[in-house]
Amino acid sequence: MQRVVVTGMGGLSALGSDWSAIRANFQEGRNAVRSMPEWDRYAELNTRLAAPVIDFAAPAHWTRKQLRSMGRVSQLAVRAAELALEDAGLLGDDTIMDGRMGVACGSSTGSTADVCAFADMLLNGVAGGLNANSYVRMMPHTTAANIGIFFSLKGRIIPTSSACTSGSQGIGYAFEAIRYGRQAMMLAGGAEELCPSEAMVFDALYATSLKNETPELTPRPYDSARDGLIIGEGSGMLVLESLEHAQARGARIHAEIVGFGCNSDGTHITRPEATTMRVAMEMALADAALDPSAIGYVNGHGTATEQGDIAETRATSALFGPRMPISSQKSYLGHTLGACGALESWFSIEMLNSDWYAPTLNLDNVDPLCGDLDYLTGSGATAAHEYVMNNNFAFGGINTSLVFRRWP
Repeated sequence: MQRVVVTGMGGLSALGSDWSAIRANFQEGRNAVRSMPEWDRYAELNTRLAAPVIDFAAPAHWTRKQLRSMGRVSQLAVRAAELALEDAGLLGDDTIMDGRMGVACGSSTGSTADVCAFADMLLNGVAGGLNANSYVRMMPHTTAANIGIFFSLKGRIIPTSSACTSGSQGIGYAFEAIRYGRQAMMLAGGAEELCPSEAMVFDALYATSLKNETPELTPRPYDSARDGLIIGEGSGMLVLESLEHAQARGARIHAEIVGFGCNSDGTHITRPEATTMRVAMEMALADAALDPSAIGYVNGHGTATEQGDIAETRATSALFGPRMPISSQKSYLGHTLGACGALESWFSIEMLNSDWYAPTLNLDNVDPLCGDLDYLTGSGATAAHEYVMNNNFAFGGINTSLVFRRWP
């Protein structure tokens, strides 16, 4: 089996597109959530809060032909992939175009503007908003397909459109493709464009925050006063390579991926299960041949929903005990759905390498129903660890766990 390393990282978020800016915002306790007055037209939507990527535009060097097949979600994904390839020293390199590199990527949905155009056809018999690329922009694998075409990749395409685990499954399945010798390199991650329909999904479940007048005070993962999640927007991509391939070309290595666990609850479409969450973490540890004591920090899913926070933290505490540091970056960025697993993996690696772990914002009083853990607050934590874990969970009862190792 091949060892798998991370040689490139890139992303777009409501707090920036480079780690130095994002870390500064984490340290300053800056919340990217803002009011969305443009949502006032949706009378039955209760939340008016989101964390959008502001002022994103397709780079000037992208051509009209390239842009035709890309809605916003694919543009976000392709830009993150471009940044990751640049970071890896592989942007424009012939070796990524000969079949050695593939893509594993997903989002909760394709671009909803094109979904609306098809809906108009079905509801009103009007197809004026449709063209030859409408389906390509809205199809479930639009992010993975557009990345492959944009960079002329000829390796395997693995679509991972699994809601909140799209990004983490993308990384996990890319890891396995390289580990078992099917690909030498993979682009892996996820993306999500902001749409009020996504807010409505959680609104209908009474799971969105209604602190519409005080956006800076929400979301509040793990806090007893939390009142729900905030939808965010963004994208994250990693370049993964076999260690042999990376070393042969003299690549800089950010971290090694040593474990991946993925399973399903098999019980309820939206209610999380602590038992199978724990099993997913145990699978990742077994994959890495590690004991729980080896993990120094857990990047929690931390959506700020009651059922999710409680199930996740009880599962984590049952496996690791009260000594385990945990925090959630969704307290700054909202829930970026298909992007969160990739963005949070990127942040996990950066925090591992900088020996500093961001606190959870707005966490004043830990919910007593949550598991007994070391919840990071205040200025975060400074510590040197060899291994960190990133966990994500999704509708459908999908659980993922990734383990990253500091590169010596």
